[in-house]
Amino acid sequence: MTGTSSKLGGILQAFADLTILLDFDGSVLECRFDNPHLQDQLPGVAPNRRIQEILSPEDSQNFEYQLSRVKESGEIVSLEFFLSSPEERWFDARIGLCSDAEIMLVAREITSHKRTENRLQQQVRQLAALRSIDLAIASGLDLKLLLSMLLDQVTNLLKVDAASILLLSPETNLLTFSSGTGFHAKNLQQTRLKLGEGIAGKVAMERKPISMSDLRSHALRFSHSPQFVEERFVAYYGLPLVAKGKTLGVLEVFNRTPLRFDPDWVEFMGIIAGQAAIAIDNAILWKDLQRSNVELGLAYDATIEGWSKTLDLRDKESEGHTRKLADMTVRLALLMGMEKDSIIHIRRGAILHDIGKVAIPDEILFKPAPLTEEEWQIMREHPSIAVKLLSPITYLVPALEIPRWHHERWDGSGYPDRLSGEQIPFSARLFTVADVYDALTSERPYRSAWSKADAIQYIESQSGKCFDPRVVLEFVKLVRGNGHAVVH
Repeated sequence: MTGTSSKLGGILQAFADLTILLDFDGSVLECRFDNPHLQDQLPGVAPNRRIQEILSPEDSQNFEYQLSRVKESGEIVSLEFFLSSPEERWFDARIGLCSDAEIMLVAREITSHKRTENRLQQQVRQLAALRSIDLAIASGLDLKLLLSMLLDQVTNLLKVDAASILLLSPETNLLTFSSGTGFHAKNLQQTRLKLGEGIAGKVAMERKPISMSDLRSHALRFSHSPQFVEERFVAYYGLPLVAKGKTLGVLEVFNRTPLRFDPDWVEFMGIIAGQAAIAIDNAILWKDLQRSNVELGLAYDATIEGWSKTLDLRDKESEGHTRKLADMTVRLALLMGMEKDSIIHIRRGAILHDIGKVAIPDEILFKPAPLTEEEWQIMREHPSIAVKLLSPITYLVPALEIPRWHHERWDGSGYPDRLSGEQIPFSARLFTVADVYDALTSERPYRSAWSKADAIQYIESQSGKCFDPRVVLEFVKLVRGNGHAVVH
């Protein structure tokens, strides 16, 4: 045994997998492999080669720092590093002075421990990502944003270059590009595939994952997108997005270097695909619900409009009279800053303001002469009748204020409840002014229509008596053309 070997033999403990004797510059003077298999795996560790050359840049920098500490203080320091061979080999090392000109590096291989540690850390990151996606789904985040976030998680955690989601259109039965990240070409967004066409089409049709380690041998399968070749992808993995037994689309990932589809990788892809399918299914349900609500709302309003036309015909009013009155009330409400969520109820209430008159006998409703006191008592019942008719209809309850209280007066002289001032709901105060103005400027069997100027003068004269003064002020601006309100 040489002198150097004697030094190694005297210093080494029986537990080292790799021992390297270095000079102060980091060059290998001698190395010893206690595991013969390790020597075959690490041909780069050889005499006369600087250890910095075989380490990663980050580990090399750390080694230089630890080496300077050893040379300055003589202390023994720790270093964790990896060496690239056919696969990464991780080591936990101790570095200390061997002589005035030599450094000893003694390392134990920790590859299996490091892989376990990395796997656990990766699982923690994946769980955190899945949690954030769950929260995003629960929060009702916009589908485009949600899928974009999901693809970012896929590319970051699975270390792939690109990912995309194609959605299956129920109308055309085509897979269309919905979201993607990591692509160079911009026109991949124009992707349209039939079921069974291309790799993604096959994934969707067969509902089975497809993995390809070398896309170059399958170039024809991507002929639907000539620019795809320019992406230079090597590896591919595609998963069907299925919810409630229904195919919703395909999740695809691409890489420009080979990929190892190990069980953990595949499992995480499956979980992500499941979450994507849930998000898409929720979005479809929400869209369908919104469409149903719109259709239901339109049906409600069509029904109300039908009632309104029936009342107009019975009262011998011109067609659309009630709608015009409702439009005027809505414009006034918007001018006075009412919330848009309340406008639909104001419109419905205005249209149904006289619905209670359906129960008033014709001989009273159309009497050409003044009503007797007994007849007035019957006529004054129509607001209460409206409440009885409409209150069982849940969606019309918020619209009851106008039918119930549009005959109340600011000074408390109205009916049915003799409310005064701000006791009268605001919507009813608005409508009352518009209703009286409309009545004055409309032809009646017993009188001619008033002029606009005369009607305004009367409305102003009744401010603080019949009408809310603030409403009168804004209403006059509106009918004179000085008020601006946008009806949506």
